[in-house]
Amino acid sequence: MARRETLTHTSRASRDMSRSATLFERAQRLMPGGVSSPVRAFGAVDGTPLFMQRGFGPYVADTDDNEYVDYVLSWGALILGHAHPDVVDAVTRQAALGTTFGAPIEAEAELAELIVRAMPAVEMVRFVSSGTEAVMSAVRLARAATGRSKLLKFAGCYHGHADAFLVQAGSGMATLALPDSAGVTARAAADTLVAPYNSLTAVEALFAEYGASIAAVVVEPVAANMGLVLPEPGFLPGLRAVTQQYGALLIFDEVVTGFRVSLGGAQQHVGVFPDLTCLGKVIGGGLPAAAYAGPEALMRLVAPTGPVYQAGTLSGNPLAMAAGIATLRALAAPECFAQLGERSRVLAQVVRDAAAAANVPLQANSLGGLWGFFLTQTRVVDYTSARTTDAARFAQLFHALLDEGVYLAPSPFEAAFVSFAHDDRTLDRTRRAMMQAFDHIARHPVGARQSDKRR
Repeated sequence: MARRETLTHTSRASRDMSRSATLFERAQRLMPGGVSSPVRAFGAVDGTPLFMQRGFGPYVADTDDNEYVDYVLSWGALILGHAHPDVVDAVTRQAALGTTFGAPIEAEAELAELIVRAMPAVEMVRFVSSGTEAVMSAVRLARAATGRSKLLKFAGCYHGHADAFLVQAGSGMATLALPDSAGVTARAAADTLVAPYNSLTAVEALFAEYGASIAAVVVEPVAANMGLVLPEPGFLPGLRAVTQQYGALLIFDEVVTGFRVSLGGAQQHVGVFPDLTCLGKVIGGGLPAAAYAGPEALMRLVAPTGPVYQAGTLSGNPLAMAAGIATLRALAAPECFAQLGERSRVLAQVVRDAAAAANVPLQANSLGGLWGFFLTQTRVVDYTSARTTDAARFAQLFHALLDEGVYLAPSPFEAAFVSFAHDDRTLDRTRRAMMQAFDHIARHPVGARQSDKRR
C-alpha cells in the first residue's frame, strides 16, 4: 500500500466514544482487563486502548480508520515496517503449503544459518515461540552446565514472565509499579539476585558473597524495558570479566536488540561476547518466534543430544520461519544499520528540540533502531533514575501525540522503535507532531508527578 500523504485521526474525547471503546467493553467481559498483555490496556496513560485493524509501512490504523505513525511496531518486531511485501509473500506462499507440521522443516536450518552467520557468539540455535521461553530455557541450560542454582539479573530489565524473572522487572511490571508478581513463591524468587543496571560495583559485591552459587548473569545489553537506557562504558566488559573469573555464564537477552542494534546484535556493536544469546521479535518477522543460542559445546547439552529438556509444539513454526528468513535477508545490505541508526538519532533530536522549545525537562537516547526519552532532569542510568520520569506528564503527552497522529507505547517505561519504512517525510510529520504535543503539555500543566502510582 502506498504511503499516505496525510493522516486522519480524532481527538481523545472522540476516541472514548469510538468503536475501539465499544470493543474494549466487550473484551473486558471476556478477557482479564480486556487484553492479552497488560500494558496494552492503556492503564498507565489513563485511556481506552486503540484496537488496530491494519498496518502499512510505518503506519497503523485503528478500527475507526484513524491512522497513526507507528513507533511501537509490535514492540520492535517489525524492523521492515508493516506488511512488507517480501514478508507477506513469504508467509502467503508457506501458508498455501501448510501452517504447521510438528516436524522438522528446511526453513529452520535456513534461518538458523542466517543467525549463526550474523551473531558472533552463536554456533547453534534452538527455536522456541517467545522471548520468555528463550530466556527461561537459557537459564535452565546455564544451571545444568554449571551445576549452580542462582541467577543474577538487573532491576528494571525484563526477561519475560517466568517466575524467576519477575523480581524488580521492567516493561509491564514497571508500568504497573509492582516489585514482583502475585503467585511467585518466595522459593522461586530466592535464587534470583538483583543488582542495579550499570553498577559493576554491585555485581562484584554479589559475586564476592555468592560467586560459587551463581550459574549466570542475564542482562539486556541495552536496557529497553524501563525506557531506553544505554550501558555505561566498561559495564558489559566488566560483566564478561567477572563471570569468567567466577566460572558463571553470561547471558545476553537480545530479544529486543538482536538484529536491531546491528546485524550482529548488541554483542557485535559493543564487542562483548556472551556464553548464551536469547533472540526474538525481529527473527520472527512479525510472527511468534524466538531462540536461544550459543557455542556448540553448550547447546549440545539440550535434548535430544543432552540432558537439558525443552520442547514446544509450535517451535520452528513454518510461517514464522518464512517471515524471519525474509526479514533477515532484507537486512543483509551493509548500509542498513547506519541508515536505521541515523533515523533513531534524528528522532531523539526531534524530541529534545520539542521539549527544549516548550521548556520541558527531558533526557533522550538512541541506538540502532531504538530511541526513547524520559521526562526528567535526572541523567538516567538505571531503574531508580528511570523512575524519576514524570508519568502523569507522559500520559498527557501520549494523548496529545495521538491527537497529532503519532502512536507511542502506552507507557513511560518502554523504548520506541523505528523501521526502514520510516522515511524523511514520516520523520518531518513526527517533528511537527512533537512540537505541537510538547507545546500543549507546557500550556496545560498536570498535577504532581505520578510515576509510582499503581495502575
